[in-house]
Amino acid sequence: MFSVGKINISNAILLAPMEDITDVSFRVICKELGADVVYTEFVNSEGLIRNSEKTNKKLQIIEKERPVGIQIYGSGIESMAGAARIAEKENPDLIDINAGCWVKNVVGHGAGAGLLKDPPFMQKLVKEVVDSVSLPVTVKTRLGWDNESIQILDVAKRLEDVGVKGLTIHCRTRVMGHKGEADWDWIPKIKEVVKIPVVLNGNVLTPMNIKNAFDQTGADGVMVARGAIGNPWIFYEAKQILENGRIINTVDNELKIKTCLKHLYLAIEVKGERKAVLEHRKFYTGYLKGLPYASLVRKELMSIVEYRIVEETLLNYLEKLKNIFEQEIT
Repeated sequence: MFSVGKINISNAILLAPMEDITDVSFRVICKELGADVVYTEFVNSEGLIRNSEKTNKKLQIIEKERPVGIQIYGSGIESMAGAARIAEKENPDLIDINAGCWVKNVVGHGAGAGLLKDPPFMQKLVKEVVDSVSLPVTVKTRLGWDNESIQILDVAKRLEDVGVKGLTIHCRTRVMGHKGEADWDWIPKIKEVVKIPVVLNGNVLTPMNIKNAFDQTGADGVMVARGAIGNPWIFYEAKQILENGRIINTVDNELKIKTCLKHLYLAIEVKGERKAVLEHRKFYTGYLKGLPYASLVRKELMSIVEYRIVEETLLNYLEKLKNIFEQEIT
């Protein structure tokens, strides 16, 4: 059971915080398709306390996406505590600390997975954040820095001791990044040493991965990251498998196209038309994956900067797909 603050969800499926991906438009789409808890992009604590406009925009949340968490990252105790207080004013359902990001420009400053190099300092930083806010605080981290320094059992106990209300474990080390197999076997070991909810992350790319993660590990939740990019229906299909043992309602071409357009429309409301249309290009590969002539359509979409033309192009493509299907069955 994922029980954090006012959130109580059995077999919770969570959308991971992802830079340049999990803005409010994508979170709403995933929520509507079955994600139980969603998270903002990770927010730089230094940017928040310095009142950076770009950083502050990442705090935006709306009611229809709840429950939602704001994730912050940094390596300075005072800046992290200050950032948490700023984030709390946006009234999220929880605040999450990023102690798992593996990219060089984050860990190079001691943030993200860089905190795993010094568990006592990590514990001290997290305690200050916990003590600075009234909202529940959770932590997303990794097994360790590398295979020779896996200290997750000690880290988990340290974090629980200072008041953390839940843990998400990316079941790889920092050195691995996204490469290699995530070691899910650590989840039941961690659950043996803490009483707070433990969420599994890593190698969760399909609906069956989600089902297997729950069955094999007893995790209180499963967090989806890359598996949701361009494929928000992973939540929709996973819920069916968890409830019925199989996918009953498949995702058809019309749902794919219309979800893509709805995602873009929501993004325009937040970012403005030109910026949203340009940024949406990174999602077309996922939304159109496996469809006939998809590469030609993607190429055409890459030159478009107006929503009206994107909509016209995709709806015309949808009609073409319907005609292809009708010819195949006659």
